[in-house]
Amino acid sequence: MSAPTFDLGKLHGGLRLDANKHESTARGIRDVPVPPQLVLPLAQHVGAPAQPVIGVGERVLKGQLIADCEGTLGAPVHASSSGRIAAIEAWPIVRRFGDRAPCIVIETDGEDRAVEAAEARLPFTEQTPDVLAHRILQGGIVGLGGAVFPTAQKLIQAGTADLDFLILNGVECEPYISCDDMLMRERAAEVVRGGQVLLHVLGLDTCYIAIESDKPEALRALGDALSSIDDGRFVIKQVPTIYPSGGEDQLVQLVTNREVPSGGLPSDVGCLVQNVGTAVAIHDWILGGEPLISRVTTITGPGVAEPMNVRARVGTTVADMVAFAGGYTDAARQLVIGGPMTGRSVTTDRVPVVKATNCILVLSERALDGPERPCIRCGNCADVCPVQLLPQQLFWYACADNEQQLRAYGLTDCIECGCCDLVCPSHIPLTADFRKAKARIQELADEKARAERARRRFEARNERLDRERSERERELAAQKESAKRAGPAAIADILKRRRKGKD
Repeated sequence: MSAPTFDLGKLHGGLRLDANKHESTARGIRDVPVPPQLVLPLAQHVGAPAQPVIGVGERVLKGQLIADCEGTLGAPVHASSSGRIAAIEAWPIVRRFGDRAPCIVIETDGEDRAVEAAEARLPFTEQTPDVLAHRILQGGIVGLGGAVFPTAQKLIQAGTADLDFLILNGVECEPYISCDDMLMRERAAEVVRGGQVLLHVLGLDTCYIAIESDKPEALRALGDALSSIDDGRFVIKQVPTIYPSGGEDQLVQLVTNREVPSGGLPSDVGCLVQNVGTAVAIHDWILGGEPLISRVTTITGPGVAEPMNVRARVGTTVADMVAFAGGYTDAARQLVIGGPMTGRSVTTDRVPVVKATNCILVLSERALDGPERPCIRCGNCADVCPVQLLPQQLFWYACADNEQQLRAYGLTDCIECGCCDLVCPSHIPLTADFRKAKARIQELADEKARAERARRRFEARNERLDRERSERERELAAQKESAKRAGPAAIADILKRRRKGKD
């Protein structure tokens, strides 16, 4: 095993936060029983929603394809268990702040029967990168760190760049969330095997496994796995326990000392980052034949009776998950999907677990500490911003809806980590304001794009009309010239035919 290394780059800003993880890591990962009903959203990725390939009333098996995508940013959806399609209808989901979105509802039959295994395939080392990337797409695998970008598309895009390193992200810096920690403790070998598949697809010979210094059990498990597998391409790198060191761009800088340019991607500096959970999902699909139909999720917070990490089927509702963890306590006041810094507050536990759900957090009090007051220009937000932005300036321009200045001051580079919110003495919800401003900028960009398309259609129409007018004029001139040569009788005949045509 390669020894953990400490020659790291530096992270600007960030915060040292109370972890609050010992409650959920006190026991191993437990399997949530298959619930009577599974709710599978058609949009569990960044692209357009998948389209159902089954109908209401049909019976499906575990792992069966039930919705597929045509776009490059889509990922197929598979049945998490066997049963009957009860409905295809709108249902509350998390990604749209509790709004309803199309979902496939499965009434499970309790048998959990899986589709027949596909015919035996060649070992992944004997398959071409293109074939493996296509298979990863077929498995419905997306980034499990939260971005849910289709993994196959990310691999294809990165394959066009000059890459040096694969980074497996095991840095779980946000408080309360511990699903990746437990996954590395219990399935370290699968993390490495999934990494080997990724290295083969990318044609790389170096993989850094990044892990925080406060995870000794996971570090030990990864070390044992690397010793057993004996693959010198893997190197463990410990990073400091500072939030948000697990952010993709921040991790690249810490691990490789390379800075991702503004508006750029890690591939611009020779790196590709994948979450350790994604690596395990790739292992389970490529080596085990099971598509992405389950994930490890943390259920925690003072509002939960028994905090724990669980392996649950995608489509299990939050209500069923919390019930498995002993139910709510009397202290339960707020339900958050995700961590306390970047999670989304929801008002119903009917929302289903999706591929991106890494944590169900039940808090005892509202996140806001007090009433919002005017900005005092203290600069605390700038000190902690890991992207080195000026949040106070962005706040003023967001209030003024000044798109030009928002772009100039780098709003699109904001990673919405929430550090500025936490240190603001005026309790200004800066991150929420920045999200709204980003949405507004995107709305304006969409309006400009629509206006540009309309302008092009208008110009194309005018060009077509001018072309048709010119053709008619040329045709008329040709007819007149022909009539002159033919004499008065031919002219009279032409005029006669025109009068008939008008009649």
